[in-house]
Amino acid sequence: MKKVLFLKKDLRFSFVLLFYYYYLICNQFIRILMNEFERLFNPNAVGIIGVNEKPYGGGFFLNCLESIGFDRPIYLFNPRLKGKIISGHKVYGSILEVEENEQIDYAIIAVPAEKCPKILQEVGEKKVPYATIFSSGFSEVGKKDLEDQVLSIAKKYNLRIIGPNCLGVYNPKAKLSVSRWQTVDPGCFGLISQSGGLLINITNTAIHSYSTYISKAISIGNQIDLDVIDFLKYFKEDTQTKIIGLYLENLKVKNPREGKEFIKLLKQISMSGKPIILWKVGYGESAKEAILSHTGGMAGSHKIWTDMARQTGIILVKNTLELVSLAMAFKYIDFNKIERDKLGIIAVGGGTSIELTEQMELNGLIIPTLSNHTKEQYQQFLPAVNTIFKNPLDLGGNGLMPDVFAKSLITLDDDPNISCVIFIKPYYLTKPFSDAIIKAKSQMKKPLVCITPKIRDNLEDFRERIAFKKALYTAGIPIFESVDLASKALRKLCEYKEFLDHFNHHPH
Repeated sequence: MKKVLFLKKDLRFSFVLLFYYYYLICNQFIRILMNEFERLFNPNAVGIIGVNEKPYGGGFFLNCLESIGFDRPIYLFNPRLKGKIISGHKVYGSILEVEENEQIDYAIIAVPAEKCPKILQEVGEKKVPYATIFSSGFSEVGKKDLEDQVLSIAKKYNLRIIGPNCLGVYNPKAKLSVSRWQTVDPGCFGLISQSGGLLINITNTAIHSYSTYISKAISIGNQIDLDVIDFLKYFKEDTQTKIIGLYLENLKVKNPREGKEFIKLLKQISMSGKPIILWKVGYGESAKEAILSHTGGMAGSHKIWTDMARQTGIILVKNTLELVSLAMAFKYIDFNKIERDKLGIIAVGGGTSIELTEQMELNGLIIPTLSNHTKEQYQQFLPAVNTIFKNPLDLGGNGLMPDVFAKSLITLDDDPNISCVIFIKPYYLTKPFSDAIIKAKSQMKKPLVCITPKIRDNLEDFRERIAFKKALYTAGIPIFESVDLASKALRKLCEYKEFLDHFNHHPH
């Protein structure tokens, strides 16, 4: 009997020890992964191969680094311009001319595709760990052999490739940029995009129109080496990244095991409370042909991706504005507080109320009845004329008074039937209104959401609108540009919450 008890204790101890070693190995792997990409996202020196004196090609990347204020060494290479000084930087003929003790962590290659093998050979000999190949002209135009040659050289020197046919890295903290309009303000939104142009569009829209700043972003192009799975693993462990955006044209998996790994990884990230917003294109035949000529891959069917979304909790969107507005929603709204059948709406005008209610209901959201107590509260300070005491609450002309508007928000927040307060405000985006709304929010316990459609295109309205949005974003109030975007985003927040709730209660 004693022997059996001893054996059980010994087994328990062995299990604990095994689990401890597993924990150590996992943590070591995470540290290796994060350190592996440190020199890519935070390079001590950057080399631009194929630089020129124009604002395109290699000159584009120099312009971007200067615009954002990159303050570490920049090395320029072009044999035709050897010895020249461009923007205060000496131009070398080759990367091998740089002194041996001067380490370049990240190379950007902007030369014709056929010259890439020779350039990569030199980059490898210089022991550069990472290179983005900006050049196009590989598998997307049928030159798979050239792509294979590039990959073979990279593997020989343990050089990791981003691309080809892409822009590479944007990291605000490191002042590493691929657009003149990207800022140094760090945020929580991480982005992986197969398209360089759309990476620029998405990041700039997020920053300048939705006050949603970027943690890190990377354009991955043809993915001949480092791919979406590699960067998803990185973003999974990156503590700065709270929301992940993906723009994918195709998924390149070498075998079924890698496909299963991708699905498992998506689910792990989603279940950790870090939402993944995926804009997957290429469902139409013309789009599939465009993808084949853009990044050289096949798109996959709509059903495969929608089934995958259901299994993994990833959130599918259809365009830039849906992606960015949803990322903004996740940043500013605590989705755990929202219930899809408890949305309260305040509007000024019956037609506006109807539009908003219909869009919410079409997206599976429910506008409940106000409690009797809330109706009584409204009747105490709102006149019966031109006011509809129900949900949505139509304030009529009374909504043009900032103090009345603010009091209406606070009253709706107190209703037990309401989990989120939504107001639509296309006009009178004045400072008295923004001040009143911000003051009201400070007294509210539930999420507050603003919808402010653009009605007129004129300079006066534009300035007023910018100031209004800036004030509300600073106060932590999310702003949607349309009823459609708001309805879709709120639905997707609720669906993500329901996904997490389901798997917390049914983990298997």
